[in-house]
Amino acid sequence: MKSIYSVSQVNAYIKNMFMQDFLLTAIAVKGEVSNCKYHSSGHIYFTLKDHTGSMACIMFAGNRAGLSFRLEEGQKVVANGSIEVYERDGKYQLYAKEITLQGAGELYEKYLKLKTEMEEMGMFSETYKKPIPSNCKTIGVVTAPTGAAVQDIIQIVKRRNPSIQIILFPAVVQGEKAAESIAKGIQILDHAKVDVIIVGRGGGSIEDLWAFNEPVVAQAIFDAQTPIISAVGHETDTTIADFVADLRAATPSAAAELAVMSYQVIFDRLLHSKSMLQREMTLRINIEKKRYESLALKLSYNSPKSKIRESRVFLMNTSDKLRDSMQIHIKDARHRMSLIAQQLSGLSPASRLVPGYGYITEENGKHIGGIHDIYPKQKLKIKLHDGTFHANVLKMEETDG
Repeated sequence: MKSIYSVSQVNAYIKNMFMQDFLLTAIAVKGEVSNCKYHSSGHIYFTLKDHTGSMACIMFAGNRAGLSFRLEEGQKVVANGSIEVYERDGKYQLYAKEITLQGAGELYEKYLKLKTEMEEMGMFSETYKKPIPSNCKTIGVVTAPTGAAVQDIIQIVKRRNPSIQIILFPAVVQGEKAAESIAKGIQILDHAKVDVIIVGRGGGSIEDLWAFNEPVVAQAIFDAQTPIISAVGHETDTTIADFVADLRAATPSAAAELAVMSYQVIFDRLLHSKSMLQREMTLRINIEKKRYESLALKLSYNSPKSKIRESRVFLMNTSDKLRDSMQIHIKDARHRMSLIAQQLSGLSPASRLVPGYGYITEENGKHIGGIHDIYPKQKLKIKLHDGTFHANVLKMEETDG
């Protein structure tokens, strides 16, 4: 009966055959690097290819010490190591222990030539770079209608600002027609007057990304009036489109974040602006309030009512001073008059009267100097030392001597 083997048995048998083949245990393979990926573990996964075939390769982190350069797409290298079977998957691959650089591949040489030519033409100059709007409302996207790139862009844009309108041009991003399709998408979205255009796709080999190195794509980006963000491949992938674009993003997801400001950021800025405005208003109100109080004080001081009140107080004070001064003057005058009265009293004839003598005046107090001042029936007042009496002249006699 014919023997039947399990998949694991067959894989183990083939692996054993590879291990027994002296040629495969120490072999040098030359080819062009493609699909190169540096894993977080430190391992390097890549493919070696020529014009008719390709081979999966891996270099473990422990063997990287002897690698004197960074492995990149398009490089022609010689990988020394062993070809073994990965028993679980039944696939063989080259386990590289040493890699030496033999020169750039044809596509890489073409890439460097195109880059140099366009740089000399000034297409990479910062002079022509347009700023990315900070508040976009519409975003144009030139990429494949299916795939992770467009889904990542849509997801991030909707998360950051759901009100943003996304206009997708479903372009071919790989193959012979890719360059013309990408250039056409850029031109159509540029005429649509969107705020910004994202041009890109997911990562891949230099062949996969070659459309973004074509002159027709670079010229379309350069001629566009709309700001363009390139988002081609992964962070380590660089194309001519990246150099011509107004801004380069490491990935399509990063391009979406650069193109769309998060509504939360806008909200926080509004809150900050509100807080600043409130502080400024409060400060301005306090300044104006103090100025008003100062003007009110000046107005109150210079108002007619205040002037009248001040004048009234001045008049009252002056009146009090005048009254006090008059009282003093009156007191002084009374004192002087008292002194004069005492002096007059001492000089008055009446004060010198003694018993038996009198002082004679007319009724109106006019002094009688002699007999010639008297006429018959004249009424006289006679003042004695102890009183006064009235008399009528009955008879006058003039004496000699």
